[in-house]
Parts: sequence; C-alpha cells; structure tokens
Amino acid sequence: MKIVAKNKLWKYLFWLGPFLIAVGLTVGLVSEQWGLIPLAFLITGIFISGLGIIWQSYQSNWWRRRSTQAGTNALVATLAVLAILGLINFLGTRYHLRADLTETQLFTLAPQSRELVRVLPQPVKVWVFDVNQNPKDRELLENYQRQSSKFKFEYINPQARPGLAEKFGVKDYGEVYLESGDKRQLVQTVNENQRLSEIRLTSRLQQLTNSTITKVYLLQGHGEHQLSAGKGAISQAVQGLSDKNYTTSPLNLAETFKVPQDAAVVIVAGPKRELFEGEVKALQEYLNRGGSLLLMIDPNTDPKLNSLLQEWGVRLDNRLAVDVSGESVVGRGPAAPLVTEYGQHPITKDFDNGNSFYPIARPLEISSVPGVEATPLLRTKPYPNSWAESDLQSEKLEFNADKDLKGPLTLGVALTRKQVAKSASTPQASPTPSPLPSPTTQGKTSPTLPASPASPTSPAPPSPTPSSQTATESRLVVFGNSNFATDGLFQQQLNGDVFLNSVTWLSQQDQQPLSIRPKEPKNRRITLTTTQANLLILSSLLVLPLIGLAAAIIIWWKRR
Repeated sequence: MKIVAKNKLWKYLFWLGPFLIAVGLTVGLVSEQWGLIPLAFLITGIFISGLGIIWQSYQSNWWRRRSTQAGTNALVATLAVLAILGLINFLGTRYHLRADLTETQLFTLAPQSRELVRVLPQPVKVWVFDVNQNPKDRELLENYQRQSSKFKFEYINPQARPGLAEKFGVKDYGEVYLESGDKRQLVQTVNENQRLSEIRLTSRLQQLTNSTITKVYLLQGHGEHQLSAGKGAISQAVQGLSDKNYTTSPLNLAETFKVPQDAAVVIVAGPKRELFEGEVKALQEYLNRGGSLLLMIDPNTDPKLNSLLQEWGVRLDNRLAVDVSGESVVGRGPAAPLVTEYGQHPITKDFDNGNSFYPIARPLEISSVPGVEATPLLRTKPYPNSWAESDLQSEKLEFNADKDLKGPLTLGVALTRKQVAKSASTPQASPTPSPLPSPTTQGKTSPTLPASPASPTSPAPPSPTPSSQTATESRLVVFGNSNFATDGLFQQQLNGDVFLNSVTWLSQQDQQPLSIRPKEPKNRRITLTTTQANLLILSSLLVLPLIGLAAAIIIWWKRR
C-alpha cells in the first residue's frame, strides 16, 4: 500500500511540470518580456516534465513497446520536417535569392545603381505622392531598398497629408521626390503611361549625394560637334554629363589663351579644322599641371595635335577602320566597326562582351613612352574580319597587304602620366628679360595665337623658390572617332557608357561608380500588316483545327 501511494504521489508531482511551463509562457506573453522569472518557470517545468517522462517509462517499460518506438519515430520525423521548414523560412527572410531571366535584365538593378546605393553616405528616402501604388514602381523601389538599409521609400496620399505635400511643393498626383537630410529634389512625375525610371532615379540620387560640382569644358571654334540639339550634335551626351552632376561649358582657347583653373576635364569632340599653335600649347600646359583631356578625332581630319600626342606615345592613323564581319551593326555597313573586346580598365571593366560601334573611325598606334602608362580600351576583331583601309575612294573594300593594316585595331586608349608640381615658399625676383626680336617664320606652319599685350618695361613676376614637390597624375583618353557620342547613337548599346565612363575616370573622382548605366526596357511589340493578321486568324481558326481533326481520323482508322 505504501509503494502504491508513493507512486501516485510521484505521478501527481510530475504534473507540476506542465503547470510551471504554462505559468512561464503566460508571464512572458503577457509582460512581453522574457526575463529571469518566466525563464525560471519554463526551465523548472521542462526539467520536472522530463524527469516524469523518464520515471514513467522506467516503471512501465514504455520505451520497449513497438507502438512507442513507432510513435517516437513519427514524432521525430515530424519535428525534423518542422525544423527544416522553419530553417528555410528563416533563411528566406534573412537572405533574398532572385533570378531574372529576361533578356535585358529588366527586373534587376544595373551595377551602377547597386554600387551607388550600397555606398550611400547618409539615409535617403523616396516620397511618391500618389493615391495608387503601381506594382512595377513598387518593385523597383524594393530592389533599391534591398541594397542598403539607408534607402527608404513611402507612398503618400496628398489629400490625406496636405501639410507634407505643401512642404515638398507637390502640384500634381504622381510626383516623386528624393530627400536626403535637408536636400529635396524632384525625380519625375509618374502616371499610367510613364512609369518610374531607374535611369532618372539613379541620376538624381547621384546628384543629391554628391555635393561636389565638377566642371567640364568642351572645346569649340574648330568645327566640333555643337552642344545644343541639332544635326550631328552631342546634346544627349551633354545632358548625360548634367545628370551625373557635371557642369558643362564651351571653351574657346583662341579667346581665353589658357584652360581655366577649375577645369576637371577638357573634351575635344570631332574638330574638323586645325587648332592654333597657341591652343595646342595651352592644352599641353593644362596636361602638364595635372589636367585631364578627352580627344575624339575622326578620320580625314588633322587638328594639328601630333606634337601633343607624340609626348604620350599616340599616333593617329590616316586609314579607315573596316569591319566586314557578320556581326557588324545592321544597316551601317563595314565602315561602322562593332567592338565587343575591351581592355582591362576602370572605364570598361563592366562591359563584358557588350556591343558598341564607331561609324567612320580611324585606328590608333600606341608606342611606349617613359613615364606613360597606356591601356587600350577598344579593339576590333582580328583579320580577316577587320583591317585598316588605305584606299578611301574605292567603292569595293578589300585588303591590300602592301597598303592596309591587319586587325585587330585599337580605336581607343587611356593613358596616365605622373607630373611633379613644385610648390613655392619664398618668392625670388627674377631679372627683367631684354626684349628679343621675333623669329621669322618660314614655310607653312600652323597659325599662332596673338600674344597677350604686355609692357616692355614692366618687370617680370617674381619666380618662386621651390621648397617641395607634389606628384600629380595627368590623364588622357583618345578615340579615333567622335560620331559614337552624337545624338541618336549615344543611347544605343554601350556608346553612351563609353563616353560617360571616360569623363568620370578623367575627372579622377574615384568615388563615382564606373559601370553600365540602367537600361530602358526594349519595345517587343509586333506590328502586323492586314495580310499577316488575316493569315494568322485563318491558320488559328481553320488550318490548325483541320490538322487536329485529320490526325484524329487517321488514328481512329488505324485502331478500327
């Protein structure tokens, strides 16, 4: 009797375990704090319940029963499945894995956008003032938000929050604003026909986060491409620079005599006439003081830049780059080489095997110069797909071994050179130079800029005494073509990326992302003529059903 009473006592005592577990859960859930008290109840209850299960199984040989083993196996399997499902859900919440199978990676942010958002220096928020939330716009914003916790977005109903709408100056539904600190900027206005553009959002984001303003000058006065919209203009390229927070201005060296001190990059885009000798010297002096220059020189032109290019080991070939491969740009002929091979350089690092083309281009010859580091950027396909054609008058293009040059050809090159700048500490007067007669010019030479007026009796400015030397880097990019950056061609394939990335690298702003810009979705609409539409209707409503009926009759006849 005593043993039976003792067993009943232990049996009732072990019911205390589930009671303590229930108490711990109740305390934790009600207080929403899992401190020492609820954890003590839970641990004690689990410990007592475990002892009860072990004692009960020892008394009744419960573990040796076949039903117990089968039930235990089923319980363990169920718990394992639940644990796996929970782990999958945890990993799915913590890590996002998405696959974009569209041709143009329509649902994937471009490398430039991803890199820009990941290195945001401060929080940024996008405000969309609209009643409706377009799924495509929201998905694009969510793609940005996945890249960094500093990027947020919110949809606002202007009528529900008129104070906030007035703060941003909202005038219409669909306006999208970008805010960072005390800076606000309108991105665009979205509607049913105009969805949120990744290009515009990334460009505005770059403008908002980059406080520095970089000055880019474009040389004018020698038949270069005009900057405003028109035939053969580069207005789209200028707009692309503005979107990347560059300030662009025309530059006429015949009037200013020197490159302005605030010039980060000077662009010479397709000059048709020769430069004055003084202009070339001004560009050389600009490079010698650590400047950056972009030259885009077309065939059949001689801008008289040979003396400058010779210092960098670059020679402009007078022949025409020809590409007769089947991969040439459709409708542009062999005089528009298609480039799919790029050098290992920050300008072209993300291009892979993308396409860019250069209508009417000349090859470049690169030679080694001490102190100059050259990296070819653009290379055509090897011979017999491409070569440099010397006979530009012939209608039939064919390779002549004695005159032409076999491919691959270099159409673009990036060069760097270290410059040693002297810093002054103590001014030291220099003797006044005695006036010398101007040398006479014999033969045909390039025209010279008129000298700036100066008094023959005025003393020369004091020359500084060098106290230290600072190393700076000059950068030069040369293309044997300028048409690739003109309106209409700038936005095709990688042409615009070649131009914009070159300017970004030349401006020596290493914090600026160098990669492919966001791409707009391709238009996949199929336009059918009336005949094609009638043929499609006839085939789908008559021909295909008749084929199916004939196949069914044949199968029935054979089985019969």
